[in-house]
Amino acid sequence: MNPKRIEALDGRLKHFGFDGAILIPGSTLYYLTGYSFHLMERPVFLLVVRGQTPVIVLPDLERPRVTASPSSLELFSYAEDDASRSAALQKAIDRVSSTALDMAIEPLIMRYFELNLLRSAAPDWTFRSGDELFSALRARKDPAEIEHMQRAVDIAETALQKTIPLIKVGMTEDELAAELVVQLLRAGSEPDLPFQPIVASGPNSALPHATPTNRRLAKGDLLILDWGARSGGYVSDITRTFALGEIDPEYSRIHQIVLEANIAGRSAAQPGVTCHAVDLAARQIVLESGYGEYFIHRTGHGIGLEAHEPPNVRAKNMDPLEAGMTFTIEPGIYLPGRAGVRIEDNLHVTDGGARTMTSLTCTLDLVG
Repeated sequence: MNPKRIEALDGRLKHFGFDGAILIPGSTLYYLTGYSFHLMERPVFLLVVRGQTPVIVLPDLERPRVTASPSSLELFSYAEDDASRSAALQKAIDRVSSTALDMAIEPLIMRYFELNLLRSAAPDWTFRSGDELFSALRARKDPAEIEHMQRAVDIAETALQKTIPLIKVGMTEDELAAELVVQLLRAGSEPDLPFQPIVASGPNSALPHATPTNRRLAKGDLLILDWGARSGGYVSDITRTFALGEIDPEYSRIHQIVLEANIAGRSAAQPGVTCHAVDLAARQIVLESGYGEYFIHRTGHGIGLEAHEPPNVRAKNMDPLEAGMTFTIEPGIYLPGRAGVRIEDNLHVTDGGARTMTSLTCTLDLVG
């Protein structure tokens, strides 16, 4: 349990006009409590009502995890049967209020299963999206969070350096992805990786979110590796593009353009600058090169406890960057059916600018 974060949530609830919040297992529940539960058929609810002691509802088998450590949470646990579960949830709801409440939920996390249980137990309550509230709560990282994220970057970079010598023409994307996962774990990543690595070669590299396949790496391919590690719950998310032997001169050209766009985006990032302006700084380089139509996604996204979270570094997002925010800069050019290039770095906004947390070279290195 983190009292300072609960207090911050209380303030955010008041600011956004909510009486409280209800969370199920996910990054925000972990952020507030330090507890990580499986999202399964046995629901877990954290109820935070302004000015009150937070309440948690959980199955009996999870109770020892909470009682084993000091916590100000009030617990309501239940057995395996539905009646026991319903009774525990009802007691928790009755404990926090005897009147109707306006409660914030996470729209991308809350499942129909839990929401239906809540509506049955508290028919007078209102459940609304608290997306903006929770984004504001977690957007600015403290020094301890930044330290975890830097460690996740360092682990990921070490893993790639160990993987590069293993890359060979003729191996499959699946085989390379497996090698990278092994190296991430050996380098110290927590087993719960932020995402499964993207290994995309040849025409597959033209797909931004390609899934590794049994395609064999071939000479003349561009090879995109997009991977990350997790440390202390926090993640890294890095992408580099490699050449497998001699490549089409156009591929070298688009790599240079993407590198220049990456540098421009990173250079533009500082406190007070809008996400739109950072996106434009990177995108303008690609537009002026004549490849604008092939840059088909935003310039970057926030990272933290999740691989994708605010701030969104995209056009028309006029939110200003603030010290403590962490995000990616990852311009790309994708030539359909042929090849693609993406270069992704992780940034931390400081009081005086933005620090690039990643240190791996961005050059078009030959591998295989």
